[in-house]
Amino acid sequence: MALIRFVLQSVVEILVLPVTILSYIGIWDPLYKRFFPYLMVKITSAINDKLGKIKKELFDKLPDFASSSGLSILEVGCGSGANFQYYPWGCKVICTDPNPNFERFLKKSIAQNEHVKIARFIVASGEDLSQVASGSVDAVVCTLVLCTVQDIDMVVKEALRVLRPGGAFFFIEHVVADKTTWLHFFQHVIQPAWRYFGDGCCVTRDTWKNLEKANFSELNLKHIIAPFKWSLISCHIIGYGIK
Repeated sequence: MALIRFVLQSVVEILVLPVTILSYIGIWDPLYKRFFPYLMVKITSAINDKLGKIKKELFDKLPDFASSSGLSILEVGCGSGANFQYYPWGCKVICTDPNPNFERFLKKSIAQNEHVKIARFIVASGEDLSQVASGSVDAVVCTLVLCTVQDIDMVVKEALRVLRPGGAFFFIEHVVADKTTWLHFFQHVIQPAWRYFGDGCCVTRDTWKNLEKANFSELNLKHIIAPFKWSLISCHIIGYGIK
C-alpha cells in the first residue's frame, strides 16, 4: 500500500509540475493570492451552511470569557469575515490575515454584521502577532487556518501571549484522517496538488497533537466528522483551550 501511495503521489507531482515551476520562480503565489479571496468567499459560504450549527454552539461560549470592559477577540486568519455572524453582540474584534487582498471582502462582512465592532485589520501571519500587545484580548479565534501556517506551535504560542490570563483560544480545524482509512490514503496522494490550490493548505496534519502539548491550563477538544460528502477535509477538531 505504501508503494502504491508513493507512485500515485509521484503522478500527482508530475501533473502539477508546471505550477511547481511557476511557484519556484515566484509567479504563482502573488497571482493566486489575488484570486484566492474570490474563491474563499464562495467556499466559506458553503462551509457555513454545513458548519453553521457547530460554529454557533462553539462561539456561544465566547461571552464566558468576557472581561469587565466587554469581550475582545483576536481572529487569526480572518479571511472574508465568515465567523462574524456567530460572534456575540457588542464584541470588539481585531482581524489579522497574511493576505491583504481579503480586506475588500472583509469590509463587506463588516457592513453586514453591525453587531460586531471591528477594531482594526492587521496584515500579519499567525506566527507573528507582534502588533498586538501581550495579555490584551479575551479570546483568540482560529478556524481552518492552522492547516496553512508554517509553524503551528508558534501560532499557538503567539495566541497564548496575546491572551489575558483566563482567556481562551477557540479553534475549528480539519485534520488528517485515521491511518486505517482510505481517506487517509487519498489525503496523502492529493496533497502535492492540494497545497497549491488551497493556498498552502495541508490535509495531512495531526493538529490536535500540537494543541495537546501546548501550555493550556485546560483543553476542551473533540474530534468530529463534518457533513461534507466525499470531502478530503471531513475530519475536524473543535474546541477551546484556556490560558
